[in-house]
Amino acid sequence: MRLSRSLASVTAAVCLVMSMSSEAMSDEATSHPRVEAPGAAASELFGASCRSRVTGSHVTTYCHNPYPRTDGVRLHIECDRWWDLDTDGAEVGVGPAQTVRLTGRCWKEVRSVWVSHRKLAR
Repeated sequence: MRLSRSLASVTAAVCLVMSMSSEAMSDEATSHPRVEAPGAAASELFGASCRSRVTGSHVTTYCHNPYPRTDGVRLHIECDRWWDLDTDGAEVGVGPAQTVRLTGRCWKEVRSVWVSHRKLAR
């Protein structure tokens, strides 16, 4: 009987260590990006990086495109009050190495803000 208790605790310890090491290996694999051949992924790089600031009921967003393909960005604002109209801004083309400013507002509070992206013809 004493042998089976020891075997059970050793088995449990081995399973625990193995599961912890596999989690560490999966975290390590996802934390380091895969390096690919130069030029292979360069044609796939796309999308302006945008940052938004909400000040009261006003929204200001700056989008910068570091990639060679033009990005069509639109500002979307969802207002907090049910009677306040949500807005979807006009699409603006952000060319390579270009920064644009998008603005909008609600009458009262802003609930959420996001920017949509679309690949435009060169």
